Amino acid sequence: MLKSIIIVTISVLNLNSIEDAYHDHLGYTAVDQGELSAATTEIWNTGNMTGSKYLVMQPSSNEKVYLRFVENPTTEGHTAMTTHGWNSTELLVKDPDTLAEQLAGSPFTLIGPPKDLWPAPNAPRAMQVLGPANEVLYLTNNQNFEFSAIVDRVFISVLSGPSMTELADYYSNKLGLRVSEATPFKITVVANMQKMPADTTYPLAVATISERFLIELDEYPPSTSARPVTNGYLPPGTSMVTFEVEDLDALDVNWRAAPKTLDGLPYGGRRTAVTVGPAGEWIELIETN
Repeated sequence: MLKSIIIVTISVLNLNSIEDAYHDHLGYTAVDQGELSAATTEIWNTGNMTGSKYLVMQPSSNEKVYLRFVENPTTEGHTAMTTHGWNSTELLVKDPDTLAEQLAGSPFTLIGPPKDLWPAPNAPRAMQVLGPANEVLYLTNNQNFEFSAIVDRVFISVLSGPSMTELADYYSNKLGLRVSEATPFKITVVANMQKMPADTTYPLAVATISERFLIELDEYPPSTSARPVTNGYLPPGTSMVTFEVEDLDALDVNWRAAPKTLDGLPYGGRRTAVTVGPAGEWIELIETN
């Protein structure tokens, strides 16, 4: 049912440093900015955020897959990768090793040095950074995906929850994706953020949206918790992921507000609605019909 990732929304305390950081170091360009309209926050059911400043940025490849940063005071004190929900965003990059050198001293702090994700020829090679709003980015060279820019589009959103069974059931049966069998996987950067032993393994599965987009599903240990969300605001951290879907009415989910058309980027006058998944993750859906 899901067709593609359109936009990842990240909460920030202040937009001032975001545009320069992403433009100067990752080559992203601002394509839209302003204040959240009442129509948008009505769809999200986040009335306290009407008028909040936002910024939308696009990779230099001009791929129509965006990052949206929204000022949200509730993000203060949030620590990435320690609560359930959307926890990181994975971008395609040409050369993680060179990029790691170029990011030294930048607003992007290295938290996971470049390495192959598994021991095999042509295995994906990835690094992880903490951005200027304490957002986690995976910067990955994966030869199974076509892309053109040195730092290109989102291709994976990483979701974490307390139960792999619930995650897999929801994304396969509710949202129509093919979900792989979960396997134990060492995710060193997550273990470090959670102050766990470096060799800790996490059940990991992949939900395939298309040949261009995936969702990584991670099961977190009982020491982690639900992400606190203040009424009237987006969740802190990586707040929401937006997907295209063929038909909102075909989905058996609960909406935060009734679907309505929205104008502007990336909606373009299409019907849109937001639901919440089993790990508390916010899922925005834009209808293609």
